[in-house]
Amino acid sequence: MRLVFLGAPGVGKGTQAEMVAAQFAIPKISTGDLLRTGVAQKTPLGLEAQHYMTRGELVPDNVVIGLVAEKIGSPECEKGFILDGFPRTILQADALSGILQEQEVVLDRVMYFVIPREEVVRRLSGRRSCSMCSAVYQIDYVPPKQEGRCDECGAALVQRSDDKRETVESRLMVYEEQTSPLIAYYKEKNALAELDGTGSVEQVRERLLALLSRS
Repeated sequence: MRLVFLGAPGVGKGTQAEMVAAQFAIPKISTGDLLRTGVAQKTPLGLEAQHYMTRGELVPDNVVIGLVAEKIGSPECEKGFILDGFPRTILQADALSGILQEQEVVLDRVMYFVIPREEVVRRLSGRRSCSMCSAVYQIDYVPPKQEGRCDECGAALVQRSDDKRETVESRLMVYEEQTSPLIAYYKEKNALAELDGTGSVEQVRERLLALLSRS
């Protein structure tokens, strides 16, 4: 099973990817994890990525694509994988297509998580993080037992700068400009399946598994 999970920040694709990956015993691949692992293991691509990251610059596409190609080609991915948040652009999608062709495997499905824009803003802007242990809460869906305090360590909860409403709106604009064209891209390839991402984690999971069973 080889899948791409596509959708705006805050739609819940990461949470669902982790659960599906565990259920089917396949790895969940995110570029953030690949970059951190590459840097920690001091691989050639990881060191190249670190060069940009330490200067606060975006890691170029060729480095990110190289890391994805290495991971997909590893024995860990022989039975499949879930790409979470990659590709983000048409250029990356074309590169992924080339990687899969080279390795003689086929992408089974692109799961597109659909949620109203205002709901995404509400989810992200409602996040609160522990100032000590970094535990994450959501004031509407996963609130702390005591308002403003972490359940784990009792420290104060804070709103990160990238979870503030104006920043969330900006992130969504970038997504819509860069990533939403992928919807048409994968529709043309007859690979896209739209998933209603509203409701509880369990409700979304049930819909997702039902779609996967028909893939």
